[in-house]
Amino acid sequence: MLRVLKYPLIIFALLLPVAVFNKSLNSFLFGKKANDESTSSKQKTAGLNIVQKWELPEILLEVSGIAWLDNNRFATVQDELGTIFIYNTGSGRIEKEIPFTGAGDFEGIDLVGETAWIMRSDGLLFEVSSINQPKPVVTQYQTHLTARQNVEGLAYDRKNNRLLAAIKGPEAAQENYKGIYAFDLATKTMAKEPVYRINFESEVFSGEKKKKTNKLIQPSEIAVHPISGEIYITDAIGPKLIVMDASGEIKSLYHMSLKDFNQAEGMSFSPDGKLFISNEGKKMPANILEVSLDKE
Repeated sequence: MLRVLKYPLIIFALLLPVAVFNKSLNSFLFGKKANDESTSSKQKTAGLNIVQKWELPEILLEVSGIAWLDNNRFATVQDELGTIFIYNTGSGRIEKEIPFTGAGDFEGIDLVGETAWIMRSDGLLFEVSSINQPKPVVTQYQTHLTARQNVEGLAYDRKNNRLLAAIKGPEAAQENYKGIYAFDLATKTMAKEPVYRINFESEVFSGEKKKKTNKLIQPSEIAVHPISGEIYITDAIGPKLIVMDASGEIKSLYHMSLKDFNQAEGMSFSPDGKLFISNEGKKMPANILEVSLDKE
């Protein structure tokens, strides 16, 4: 009996390492692939889901601001040109260009009726009225914000009839917050004190990697939810998204993947609350993403 089992046992002993190696190899190759496929669906980052994606034309490679116009169109600006580009998601083309000034660093756009408001990074605000007319009227307003503060976010706060401006750079004197400033549309003036403060001591930042305090959040855009009044702020460097309630209290922080949010510079809501985030291009074209957030 021992003679009969001798050779099968030897063969089994020889084949076992091969089987184990093949299993490990298959697990490494095919298991990893399966895991990659399972995480590359709508969005890798928990809480964020990409619903739709539109790639933008080459001229909008450095898209820095978007404003929802209607179901198929966005008003957009890019970093270097003083021009509003009306982009049609249905045709995938720019259907209209509206020059309003010369070259500059333009960082945010929003609409109040047929009037477009555009923020330059040095705090200069442009009012472009009647954008559907052949020759819109352009008016400029110099705010107290400066290039050092690097204004990158602009949003229309309908409930309070004002524009909100978010700074990417440091505050002039404070180190424990970054301010959000209000431009009153009735008086056409901006108060020097912020109406909201992004508090660096908020518990949402407790798990962030240690870095200079004023770089915990470097706002690239701001938007106000049309229904809840919540304030959404993107950080293109992180990249991340924070949500504040209508009183300015930070509710939550979402980390965004660099793969899908290469440089989140623009953000806008549709009237029914759909969220859109635009990304500058690099190796890939710039884009606009419709994004949904999981309910907390």
